Amino acid sequence: MSATATGIGITRLGQIAVNTKDVEWASSFYEDQLGLKLLFKAPPGLAFFDCGGVRLMLQRPEKPEFDHPNSVLYFAVPDIQAAFGKLKKSGVRFEDEPHLIAKMPTHDLWMTFFRDSEGNLLALMTEVAR
Repeated sequence: MSATATGIGITRLGQIAVNTKDVEWASSFYEDQLGLKLLFKAPPGLAFFDCGGVRLMLQRPEKPEFDHPNSVLYFAVPDIQAAFGKLKKSGVRFEDEPHLIAKMPTHDLWMTFFRDSEGNLLALMTEVAR
């Protein structure tokens, strides 16, 4: 993938917003369970985390039409089995076990899906070199 800007100049993902009904409760999940670094909190009920250079924002929906689960966030990890075991042991609710998604030319793509404190679907992914 090229870092060169195309279209309107997008070069990387800068921030992802995740809806939550309870920002404090969700913040604990993202910080304590997933181990993301809390960058800062801001009114009215926002929390910002660093995820490998991409900012993750937790927020209460501003309008009823925005009150729904989010898009799936895929967290890349070096060892999916180890991450799965650690999160499951800490009480994270998984939808499945880590499983092979695709055999690529240079690696195998593995994923597993789980729910955050608000019921949003999230995933772990890893690319295992051959």
